[in-house]
Parts: sequence; C-alpha cells; structure tokens
Amino acid sequence: MSDTPSEQSSLDRDATAQRRLVRERYADIATGDDADSCCEDATADGDGCCDGATGTDSERLGYSSEDIEAVANGADLGLGCGNPKAMADLEPGETVLDLGSGAGFDCFLAANEVGDRGQVIGVDMTPEMVEKARENVAVNDARNVEFRLGEIEHLPVADARVDVVISNCVINLSPAKGQVFAEAFRVLVPGGRLAVSDVVLTAELPESLETDPDSVAACVAGASPVSEIERLLADAGFVDVRIEPKDDSAEFISEWDDRLDPSEYVVAATIEARKPTAARN
Repeated sequence: MSDTPSEQSSLDRDATAQRRLVRERYADIATGDDADSCCEDATADGDGCCDGATGTDSERLGYSSEDIEAVANGADLGLGCGNPKAMADLEPGETVLDLGSGAGFDCFLAANEVGDRGQVIGVDMTPEMVEKARENVAVNDARNVEFRLGEIEHLPVADARVDVVISNCVINLSPAKGQVFAEAFRVLVPGGRLAVSDVVLTAELPESLETDPDSVAACVAGASPVSEIERLLADAGFVDVRIEPKDDSAEFISEWDDRLDPSEYVVAATIEARKPTAARN
C-alpha cells in the first residue's frame, strides 16, 4: 500500500531533518567545531587519527602505513569504517566516484591508483567538507581529482560516466538508500563495479537509539540488515552482490558512543556489486 499524502509529507520531513542533522555534524567536523570528532583526541606528540603520520585509527580501519603517508595532512579525518580502495581493484585510466567524499582521503588514494590518465570525482552534500577537500587538492597536487557539492541520492554526474563507485561509511546515513544504489547504477558504465565499506545492522535497535538524532548522524541508527541491502542492490539492477561483515570491527565501533556499545547492533562490512555488461543506464 502506498503512503497517504500526509504520511508521505511526514516521511519527507523526517528525511529532510535527517539530512540536516548529518550536514550540520560533518560541517562542524570540517571546520573543527565538533568536540566529539576524533581530532579532539589527538595527543600532543602526534598520535591520533588526525596527525597524518602513522594514524593508528586509520590502520585499524584497514589502511596501510603507506596509504596514510601517501596523502598530505588534513584529508584523513578518521571517519570511515574500512578501506574501499583495498577491494576496488582500481586500474590505471579508470574513473572513480566517491559517495560522501568528506575531506578527500579515499579520493586521493584512488587517484594514486588510477594515475594521470584516470579521474576521481568526490561528491559530498556538506559545503564545508567540499571546501576543505578542494583545498586538499592543491596540497596533494592531485590534478586528476575534483569535488562536487551534491547529495548521493541525486548525483551531479552524467549517465554511464564512471568505472567504479566507492564509499566509506556514508550510505547508512541516507534516508533513501534504494535511491542511492539506483543513482550509483545509473552513473556506472556497463560492467562497472561498486566497492563500499559501510556498517550493517546485526540486531534490532532499541527504540531510544533508533530515534536518537545523534545515533543517526553517528553511523549507527541508519544501518540496515544485510538482507535489505542485498534486496536494494538487486532492485537497482546490480548483480554479483557480495556483502561480508567484519567481526573484528567491533573493536573500533565500540568506541563510537560513550553511552552504550554500538557494536552490539552494527558491524562494518564490505559491500561489492557489479552493473551487468548489457545493463540499462
């Protein structure tokens, strides 16, 4: 049964409010105003996720010390839950799109893989993040990287334009995940692939957590079960869907909230899929 006009209006309001909460949180992180961001925990001797050196937090997410050292300070904000580049099998000359690109860390790593003949496009809905990422382009001398302001549900990218879509702990923040996957499918070339790190729901959330704005913006309350993600990807047209939960992610997910242990409800996962070679655009 379809939603009545009043129910649909309520859903639209909820989605708008969710996007606003997420945008505000990541704007604060981009400008350094978020007291809860990992950067506040960096110690004076340089340890922590924002020091740009050995970044122990990023190594826990699956990045190598070489990855961290390959990108100049300021791009690695330690906000992900995995390393999408590690599973994307990027090739020189490919075009890569990063959904929710933040300050650009994964984009710059991808740029190193695709080389001068390739291109990397980052899309983020937070103006402050896009501004920060564009500043990082010059710092990293990344001439094959560009950042665009936009929502991942409405990508500012032409049809059949990219070879690989990546994302790092962002799709769970969307109130319209099916539309995100449909947009990813649209912009991929036939045979293109999706390589995403995100969180998946492993247990029913308490109502107090499910409706908590902070938990939505903190990559917990918006997570979906594996079965739902599989269905949404199939509905969008993807094939060869593979979702692999990472049980060892509980170690860092448990630190995301000091009120409870989020790892009791969500776990990080790798999400891979492919657009068929003879697919519709």
